Amino acid sequence: MKPSARSEIRAFFDEPTNTVSYLVWDARTKKAAVIDPVLDFDHRSGKATVKSADALLEAAKAQGIEIVWVLETHAHADHLSGAPYVKLKTGAKVGIGEHIRDVQRIFRPVFNATDVSGDGSEFDHLFKDGERFAIGDLEGEVLATPGHTPACVSYKIGDAVFVGDTLFMPDYGTARADFPGGDARTLYRSIKRILDLPPETRLFMCHDYKAPGRDDYAWETTVGEERAKNVHVREGVSEDEFAKMRETRDAKLAAPLLLLPSIQVNIRAGHFPPADINGVHYLKVPVKLAS
Repeated sequence: MKPSARSEIRAFFDEPTNTVSYLVWDARTKKAAVIDPVLDFDHRSGKATVKSADALLEAAKAQGIEIVWVLETHAHADHLSGAPYVKLKTGAKVGIGEHIRDVQRIFRPVFNATDVSGDGSEFDHLFKDGERFAIGDLEGEVLATPGHTPACVSYKIGDAVFVGDTLFMPDYGTARADFPGGDARTLYRSIKRILDLPPETRLFMCHDYKAPGRDDYAWETTVGEERAKNVHVREGVSEDEFAKMRETRDAKLAAPLLLLPSIQVNIRAGHFPPADINGVHYLKVPVKLAS
């Protein structure tokens, strides 16, 4: 691995879920990673397609790139992962933060998902905080950034950091912290870890929702921009102030549209639950009757 190796980055935006996936590659060796790939899923019909993943794979093919990693920043609650399809087509390893075990243990009883291991073995690799890995000559480093979920990690690759849902663009703010296992104070500390990086460090978001007054989607900024302008956590905002804001805001937020299917699939490394005896895969909707 060479610290000076040059990376190339291409973003793929999925407007139905406001998700940004990335293709990151080493310009010399043509080795690449895919970060947070999307499976297209119509919750009304239950149909899933691989249009988004195919677009990413076609781009890699056109560049002569070999995908060796699929990197998940966390178990997403707003889209289904396309990781198994990318792995099927490329042989890449699927990695996620080691605290996916905690997320599996939280949600396994919610869906009575007895097939879910609870030890993360559905994934090929569980990254530890500070762990380093190679993408050709590029060196990747894992930063544990929990708070949105216990398993959230950010990937530092060269001068770029892929922050998952920890941060949004400066005019939009930060991720919610009210999912099971989430915590606003933990999120604040994770964000501060990212914002302690050099100000010129490039940051790549996993989502964008167009902040009020902005006409276009955007997903790239810098540490310096976030420090100076983030509407939730710019310099001078204390942990107490942030936690109060975040908890008040989160209490008013609706659940993501694809929350239930996404969690069931993504804690299984992007796989659907085992097929029933008729060969069909089913997703569960836990129902609680109000008293």
